[in-house]
Amino acid sequence: MNNSVAIVEDNSDIRQALEQIIESSGIFTLSGSCITGEEALVKLPILNPKVVLMDIGLGDGINGIEVVRELKMTNPGILFMMCTIYDEDEKIFEALRAGASGYILKKTQPAKLLEGITELMQGGAPMSSQIASKVVAAFQNKSIPASHGSSLDVLSKREHEILEMLSTGLLYKEISDKLAISSETVRKHVYHIYEKLHVGNRVEAVNKYFGR
Repeated sequence: MNNSVAIVEDNSDIRQALEQIIESSGIFTLSGSCITGEEALVKLPILNPKVVLMDIGLGDGINGIEVVRELKMTNPGILFMMCTIYDEDEKIFEALRAGASGYILKKTQPAKLLEGITELMQGGAPMSSQIASKVVAAFQNKSIPASHGSSLDVLSKREHEILEMLSTGLLYKEISDKLAISSETVRKHVYHIYEKLHVGNRVEAVNKYFGR
């Protein structure tokens, strides 16, 4: 199984801290690091990591969102999780539209970061709770069509429960703790939710949850 993680971060202190977290995890391997967007465009296809922790602001050159947008077209198998200080709605949705599968803030605790990477590799779309709240608010501020309820009727009671928790930004581990079930059981429920709703990630599932 490919458990490799690459890092794209221009701040040397933060980059080294992230490298240390990955290398000491006992779960993931560090495939490499990049400092600029231009370097990432060249190196990431060669490194071919499973997950990339991607900063947005990368100096004066190509930013992280542009890197994601370009590489998702040529290397769709690479999963990108934005790891940034930016929590503005514009940045969040631009990154998700570009192809990012997760979005966490740099202040995220190391344990939460590792849980997020695990969830991403399992098909999830991890977000910091602050980011998930903004995504939820964006959907709630839009009108919800009358067909909202019927689109979710295919879900079981437990699947409804888990989807509601996903919409608040909880990670698989947090959901499993609340429901007293294993993370693997949560993952299987989420897989069935995605399958039944014909979606591919958390953002699309939340979209369906709020009727968009």
